[in-house]
Amino acid sequence: VVLRYHWIQPFVCGLRARLAAFHRFFCVADQVKVYTNQNKTRTFIGLEVTAGHFQLLELVSEVDRVLEEFDLPTFYKDPSFHISLAWCVGDLSDRLEGQCLRELQDIVDGFEDSALLLRVQWEQIHCKSGNKYFSFPLR
Repeated sequence: VVLRYHWIQPFVCGLRARLAAFHRFFCVADQVKVYTNQNKTRTFIGLEVTAGHFQLLELVSEVDRVLEEFDLPTFYKDPSFHISLAWCVGDLSDRLEGQCLRELQDIVDGFEDSALLLRVQWEQIHCKSGNKYFSFPLR
């Protein structure tokens, strides 16, 4: 979203207040999934979050409340939290679904320590506005 310069500080203060009560948590991203951007001009392969989804939804809900205070668009209606691994130009989702997706999932599942490799601890939230960076540590 685009913030007007004079909104940056109040926006950041709103985020800081809304996110202050959140505790650190773990996410597990272990489901291979194919994504396309809204315009279908890029295709992504990502690992979808399967554990920690509820906590991410709660965070997004609080960010949405701050966005609404500034009459800005909110986050996606039904988000799919993920880690993007690769992308290409165009909509190649049909070619990647099915057999290819199953093979990629088998590779992910085959990692000996996959449960540890695909686990991410959320310790802070970052916000970038223009050339300014803000961090909000979780408790």
